[in-house]
Amino acid sequence: MSTVTSADGTRIAYDRIGSGEPLILVDGAMCYRGQGPMTALAKELAPSFTVYTYDRRGRGESGDTQPYAVERELEDLAALLKEAGGSAHLFGASSGAMVALEAVNSGLPVRRLAMYEPPLIVDDSRPPIPADLAAQYERALAQGKPGDAVANFMRQVEVPGFMIALMRLLPVWRKLKGVALTLPYDAAFVTPFQQGKPLPENRWRGVGVPTLVADGGKSPAWMRAGVKALADLLPGAEYRTLPGQTHMIKEKVLAPVLTAFLTR
Repeated sequence: MSTVTSADGTRIAYDRIGSGEPLILVDGAMCYRGQGPMTALAKELAPSFTVYTYDRRGRGESGDTQPYAVERELEDLAALLKEAGGSAHLFGASSGAMVALEAVNSGLPVRRLAMYEPPLIVDDSRPPIPADLAAQYERALAQGKPGDAVANFMRQVEVPGFMIALMRLLPVWRKLKGVALTLPYDAAFVTPFQQGKPLPENRWRGVGVPTLVADGGKSPAWMRAGVKALADLLPGAEYRTLPGQTHMIKEKVLAPVLTAFLTR
């Protein structure tokens, strides 16, 4: 493990493996280096890239200077980009895709951008996410009930009730509660675009790098509609569906797709 220091003094922990052009992977909600898909994906990508996986602030071994703002996470990525030599490719999954998108839109020095299933709700194919979801999380956390915040998140991502009840009994639940304080952070990036309305046309006009937006062929219709809408909105973006995949994509399927796009 190594660390960089963000603009507000927050320590951001990261790992680096492989060789080649630098590539930074951005986790989605509840995930970090010790929990989530990016570590396995990094190993698959290491033969072609110098891969950076990091703990987003508030997770794992990274700090969490308050107050939070989405700009702080972009500053975290800026610090990692500097550490990577000044620029890098960027890949984000789920809500991490929206973090990566905002980073590029803000003008950070990213060479190519790849995203997998940013969870956007742009039509009536499923109910919208509550507009006050971040506030709901914050109330549960303020009441000392991180498990309730996690359960709320699970319901929003359509995990069946019996599965949530089962997960509460498993050792992983303690880890999930440990990062529950970051749920409002992810909500800040995605909830405005989960209201069942078309995406704002000019919101990401700062994205001018080659971009891949991908989804899974077995993912729900609402997810795929949102991904396609974003791809259509970004000038020159490539939209691709990975057959047989869901939101929980397999790293051995994703890695060759990313490698092919990022090495063109």
